[in-house]
Amino acid sequence: MTILIQNGHVVDPLTGKDGISDVYIEEDKICKVAEHIDRQADRVIDAKHCYVLPGLIDLHVHFRDPGLEYKETLETGGRAAVKGGVTTVCAMPNTKPVTDDKEKVLRVHERAKEESLTHVIQLGAVTKGQEGKELADIRGMAEAGCHAVSEDGKSVMNASLYRQGMKTAKECKISVFAHCEDQTMVEGGVMNADENAERLELRGITNAVEDVIVARDILLAKETGVRLHLCHCSTADSVKLLRMAKEEGLPVTGEVCPHHFILSSDDIREDDGNYKMNPPLRSRADVEALKQGLKDGVMDVIATDHAPHAGEEKDKSMKDAAFGIVGLETSAALTYTSLVKTGVLTVMDMAEKMSYNPAKILGLEDKGSISEGKTADITIFDPRRTYKIDKNTFVSKGKNTPFDGYEVTGETVYTLVDGRVVYERR
Repeated sequence: MTILIQNGHVVDPLTGKDGISDVYIEEDKICKVAEHIDRQADRVIDAKHCYVLPGLIDLHVHFRDPGLEYKETLETGGRAAVKGGVTTVCAMPNTKPVTDDKEKVLRVHERAKEESLTHVIQLGAVTKGQEGKELADIRGMAEAGCHAVSEDGKSVMNASLYRQGMKTAKECKISVFAHCEDQTMVEGGVMNADENAERLELRGITNAVEDVIVARDILLAKETGVRLHLCHCSTADSVKLLRMAKEEGLPVTGEVCPHHFILSSDDIREDDGNYKMNPPLRSRADVEALKQGLKDGVMDVIATDHAPHAGEEKDKSMKDAAFGIVGLETSAALTYTSLVKTGVLTVMDMAEKMSYNPAKILGLEDKGSISEGKTADITIFDPRRTYKIDKNTFVSKGKNTPFDGYEVTGETVYTLVDGRVVYERR
């Protein structure tokens, strides 16, 4: 199968290409990128007025499979991913049962090849059952291709055990993805601790709940030498601490989710479970610090923390609703609207933070770039259309989003995975 993408604005962080070019694909590889390619192809895609980006890579999703398939599956999550232009995801291990050994990782990888339209990298837990008592089969999961371990959904509160896990991950040449939350300080909180929580008579979660563990994990990474990636950073001090770590030359990276760089607790007008996420929406000052961190390059990655839930789990008071929102189908449009159109980032920065940097963190040398010899994972993004997000159009099982009705500009029109068109806007 050969595909010729014509007239698109190719954006490639690896080569610095930023202009109109054609892209010629043969089987699963990019064979040529040039201003004009005169070759016959089985399919020709006219990408005029569109950006041709390296396929987006989301380091942080919850596909809920196995065990919680009523929320999402490898199949529905894959369809949501490619609709959003995401060609590779890292699936978090807080499944049921927890993904904590080699066989479980292999099983998901084998099933994903058959069931999912997107590439799925299953991450492994740090501790067995995510119970924080005994290390999981980190070596076996590394052999199965997990690329990283994470206790996402919680932190490993036993620092000594966590340090052992970091040492093992370092020996296995994989990363640790950290959910930074001191569980002893949450105290039943459901949103940011501020005047909005007081107004709604809800218990708050302070910034220190995150910041204390960010500091701890950076220090443990400094001691062990492991590659540490900080998930869903939400506070100004997380940015400050990561900046300090980078200035010291530590192998630490960080991600921000669209909901954290767009919304603040001021946007929570009423007690609505769709605004409940972990970490919570913070203050406007935190939002501005996150945006500045993205602009400065301190924050390396934009990820979603895609966390689908059934309607009955979210359509209730924040006191009782599940934590988490969906994001795969909206992340590119939200990023383009809120960061690129406003001048915080360029389109090149967007491609870097949503594809190139994630590929580097995972060690995926064949992804994150539109250059000859790379895997033909490609996102074609149209920056012209303005519309309102409609949760009823989502292909994910989860409809839980605070962005329903939010006006955005830009959408994915084609997604290619391994040189195959797996999504096309109709």
